[in-house]
Amino acid sequence: MKIVVFPYILHKSFAAITIFPLIILKNKALKNDIILINHEKIHIKQQIEMLWFLFFIWFLLEYLFRLIQYQNFYWAYKNISFEREAYANECDLDYPEKRKLFGFIKYL
Repeated sequence: MKIVVFPYILHKSFAAITIFPLIILKNKALKNDIILINHEKIHIKQQIEMLWFLFFIWFLLEYLFRLIQYQNFYWAYKNISFEREAYANECDLDYPEKRKLFGFIKYL
């Protein structure tokens, strides 16, 4: 895992994005946000177990399903199982190491 700062690819409402093996941050100050970094570490674990490309296929398909369900871009994103797992556990700094394989499933 490597943390890089590259503000130009992120939408203004996003602080970070994870594309294994990178955590891409909008600005350098976010390197000190341990909750945000932990959230992104959870996404690293998810991407590893889903062989990276399957993660993004699942993410997109679930996002489209949630968009139909909620009729709202923001709520569709917030209710993707990967995001729900990461948000629910981002304050537990030990979670990335102790999480069970396919931990996102219980957030479907």
